[in-house]
Order: sequence, then C-alpha cells, then structure tokens
Amino acid sequence: MTETDMTAMDKKSLIEDRVNSGLRGQWYPVAKSVEVKASKPYGTRLLGEKIVLWRDAENRLRCVEDFCPHRGAPLSYGEIHEGNIGCRYHGVVVNGEGVVVRVPAMPECALEGRKALKSFEVREAGDAVFVYVPSAEQPEAPDLALPRELTDDAWTGFLCTGVWETNYRYALDNLADPMHGCYLHAESFTLAFGSKQDLMKLDKTDAGFRVSRIGQVGENFDWTEFEVHPGSMFCFLEIPYPPAAGPGGVFRIIGFVTPVDAATCKVFFWRMRRVSGLARDSWRFLYRARLEKTHWDVLEQDRVMLEGMPDDARKREMLYQHDLGVSRVRQILTRAAKSQVEAEMAAE
Repeated sequence: MTETDMTAMDKKSLIEDRVNSGLRGQWYPVAKSVEVKASKPYGTRLLGEKIVLWRDAENRLRCVEDFCPHRGAPLSYGEIHEGNIGCRYHGVVVNGEGVVVRVPAMPECALEGRKALKSFEVREAGDAVFVYVPSAEQPEAPDLALPRELTDDAWTGFLCTGVWETNYRYALDNLADPMHGCYLHAESFTLAFGSKQDLMKLDKTDAGFRVSRIGQVGENFDWTEFEVHPGSMFCFLEIPYPPAAGPGGVFRIIGFVTPVDAATCKVFFWRMRRVSGLARDSWRFLYRARLEKTHWDVLEQDRVMLEGMPDDARKREMLYQHDLGVSRVRQILTRAAKSQVEAEMAAE
C-alpha cells in the first residue's frame, strides 16, 4: 500500500502500532554480560521477535534469529560448537552471520553455505549486552550512545534488571513522572520525604529534556532527564541519600527500557555513585549488605502498579499539569514512529 492509497486513519493506526510494539533503528539492552556465555546459548525476545545470543571462539558476541532454518526449532535450546550454534533437534549448525555451516546428518547438504537467518549487531557496555534492531531509514547501526557514568571510571555501581508484564511505554511514562515518588514510594528508605503538592516544569536540554518539580529540589525523586540520540534513548535521575547510606554523594540511577513484546518489557537500571579509593569499596559493600533490598522494594512497587493497569489505560486517562514529562516522551516516540513508517512506505 502506498501513501496515496492509505487513508489518514490507516497511517495513524500503523504509527500507533509501531509505537506500541517498539521503535526500530534502536540499540536495546537485552541481557547482563554474565548471562551470555561461550558455553550455552541465551534466548530472549526483542520487539516480539525471538533472538539467541552467544559468544564465539574469540569471545565475540553473536546474535541471530532464534529459529533453526531446517524446521524452526529454537536454536537457544541447542549447543555451541567451535563458536557456532548447533540445533538440538537435528544438529544443524549456524554461524554468527546466520549462515548454515554444517548439516551433520547429511554431508554435502544443499543447505550448507546458505544465509538463512537475520543476524544482529551486538555491543557490550556497562556490564550489559546491547542489540541493534535496524530500520528502513537506519539499516546500519550507529555508534552506541551511552551515559557518561557507564564509561567514566570515577563512577561505580550495580546493574539490576527485571521483566515487567506491561508495555514498555508505561515504564517510560513512570520514569518521566517524578511526582509519583512521594506517593507510591512514601514508605521507602530514600523517598519518604518531601511535599506531596507541587507543579512541574519541562526544560529542553542539548540531548533531550528534563522534567522537574518547581518547589522542591533534593528531597525526593524530584527530576528526571531523558537523552535521545540516533539509535538510543535513556534517562537518569538522582535520589538524595542520607548520611546513613555511606560515602559517595548523590545516588544516580541510569534507566533503559527494552520492549520485549506488546505486553512485556525489560527494565535495566544502573545504580551509580561517584566515589573512589577505600570509600568506593566501603560503599559497594554497604550497598550489597544493607541497601540493595530497599531499592528492589521500590522497583517492585513500580512493577506491581504498572502491571495492574489495563493495556489500553492511555485511551481513557485524563492527564494534568504533572504529566508534562509523560506527554513529551510520547511525542518523541510518535514522531520517531511516524518517520519510520513513512520510510518503509517509501521503500515499497
């Protein structure tokens, strides 16, 4: 269907579907680095597609569709053979480019040498594995833009991940909504303080935007900043820490949200502090020994609340002034989806 043949309603529906399923032309974190091994495949889903990752003989990350070209069995159930992945069902071996390299049950099989599967660009950073999903307008992967905290040795922290049974859009909305902290997380160790009334403001930044409370700074989860780069979007925020939380100043959280499918997402949160020397070791020990559970408790509150919302909540919601950040995130997603849909139509 060309744009000439398509009605405005058809196009709007395609754009909405793209937003809902997840943007293409993006780098997404899909796993912790330690989860992807040279000894065993790692299967997951990304934008509704099943993919499988592993490390080859040189420890390079590889990623292809999780589909054996013979009969469709999951390659993630298989084994690694000399850096390639072998299907458990009939032993067919595929390399990291998606080419069939061996059919052990039938020597000189015509399948050998054929590229049968899509392969994906993979990068490793900040203890996480990122996969690039190409789009019609950006088929080649751009550089992976990262928060400076993940590339600066002055910062140290921990990566935590979780699978939430909700559309990724609601996880992003939650991050763009600082006002929920003093209500949903009112009984937590770090978010139990601050006023429950305020107004919000939205400021444009060089790479995105910041949404923040007008009347309160440094008491609670009072602001979030989003950065939007070619091929990636992430956010960061700060949680004021009392002296009992040990050395290192503010507690910074870096957030990425990965669409698994239309009803599921995977969140990646790096919990970071700028601290060095003995204080660095002290804080890392304190975090593991005493603080980590409280942060998991906060994430659970978010997860439970978002999973309890209906999939189509946005169709009946009534936004108000506090939702400036939510509206801006949605505008960014919609503009990007519109551009991708139009590029695909032009390529037909």
